[in-house]
Amino acid sequence: MNANPVQKAASGMNDAILQVDHLSMKFGGLVAIGDLSFAAKRGEITALIGPNGAGKTTVFNCITGFYKPSEGMITLNRNDGSTFLLERLPNHEIPARAKVARTFQNIRLFSGMTLLENLLVAQHNKLMKASGYTVLGLFGFSGYRKASAESVELAKHWLEKADLVDRADDPAGDLPYGAQRRLEIARAMCTGPELLCLDEPAAGLNPKESAALNELLIDIKNTSGASILLIEHDMSVVMQISDHVVVLEYGRKISDGSPQSVRTDPRVIAAYLGVDDEEVEAVLTEVGDEDVIEQLDTGPDAAHGPGTSSSYLAGPVTDTVGHSSGERVTVAKGASKAGQVDARSLAAANKAASQAAVPPAKAKPAPKATSKAATGTAAKSTASAKPAAKTGEISNRLAAPRGGKADNLTRIKGIGTVNEKKLNDHGIFHFDQIGAWKKADVEAAEAYLAFDGRIAREEWVKQARLLGQGRDTEFSRRVDAGKVATSHASAKTAKAASGKTASKTAAKPVAGKRGGGK
Repeated sequence: MNANPVQKAASGMNDAILQVDHLSMKFGGLVAIGDLSFAAKRGEITALIGPNGAGKTTVFNCITGFYKPSEGMITLNRNDGSTFLLERLPNHEIPARAKVARTFQNIRLFSGMTLLENLLVAQHNKLMKASGYTVLGLFGFSGYRKASAESVELAKHWLEKADLVDRADDPAGDLPYGAQRRLEIARAMCTGPELLCLDEPAAGLNPKESAALNELLIDIKNTSGASILLIEHDMSVVMQISDHVVVLEYGRKISDGSPQSVRTDPRVIAAYLGVDDEEVEAVLTEVGDEDVIEQLDTGPDAAHGPGTSSSYLAGPVTDTVGHSSGERVTVAKGASKAGQVDARSLAAANKAASQAAVPPAKAKPAPKATSKAATGTAAKSTASAKPAAKTGEISNRLAAPRGGKADNLTRIKGIGTVNEKKLNDHGIFHFDQIGAWKKADVEAAEAYLAFDGRIAREEWVKQARLLGQGRDTEFSRRVDAGKVATSHASAKTAKAASGKTASKTAAKPVAGKRGGGK
């Protein structure tokens, strides 16, 4: 049964013109949007921001019908009280019936047409309807003449709003870039939208053009009755004109509120600026971007899916949209910079609570005197023993490298010179130590190095076991050949140094042998 995508809005729903509930969008194994929910209020400018690749344009594409979401509901409440479930509407009906218009990141004007003609094209459906979808318009049918005059007046109105009326008869391709941006918005407004979706309207604008854009958008908000949802990277534009800001990272919402609250949210700052990671440059050089960006994964979770309140509007979502059941979309632990901030705050709070709960230790009685031999044996045993493992620490740490020499841990792909130093400082010196790590050790190491998920993804334990057995990996051979930076002498360098020493030794005469001195 196909449920009706149009419903009458319930009481209290008109405050939000757009309601997104548990939206997910997957492309094969890639989860672009995961369980996203937010609302855009009527008569406000709502900004959707986030780092590159956060999924902002994918959200727009789901709202405007270019994509059909894998999960979730997108509800639009019109001024007349009708409610549309956008994920169920055919994409061409979203602008016509739900009154949603959009622009794109790249300008898509008809460059050979005049400015006025571009705005008349946006009213093509209205003019066709007035002609009765026949050739009556060519013969001056009265209804068509009236509709045509109204269309021209509406086009001139929006050209004036965009400060372009003086160039109405110029080709759109002759306009400066900023003026083309305003013309594209004016064209979208000629369709009479109740929700205007703008995809990076300020991209590439200079300060003067950005100011003109801000003025146009505020005028649209105040005088046209349209609500605006925009994607934007220009924070000066977002903070000046937005009433409400939603922040995405890896397809998840990490902040939602006023511009003032969002700009000071530590999770937002971390998502945009990152957190301390001294190895970013080295890792990008060695393994490439695809191995640096955290992978997205899926796992079972029956609780995931559209809320029942959304489903009650028009029956099960699966009536018209192909959904997966029993799925949950998750991001690898270390992928979200915002998540790292939350995790560190929680860890600090837990540590403070645990310290407050531990009673002060009582003084221990002085140990009895022992023989010198026993003391020497105990001291030797203590020096070679592993330090006692604490909760959350790696279990097989050493006080010092065995034999006074540590293995070259940079031969493991993913451990650069900085991480090697951190591991050495934490009592990890040898391949067999890493090769013996259990799940708890891996989690402790990831927490210490602050990039959860990377050790398993780059298979440190597997690499360490091979290297501990004296076998090489493709990456270790590159390190040994001196093609990758390392804090140890590469095999190539060591061989060269060994060759020089050997040649010097061979050149020196040996006493008592042929050619030697008497």
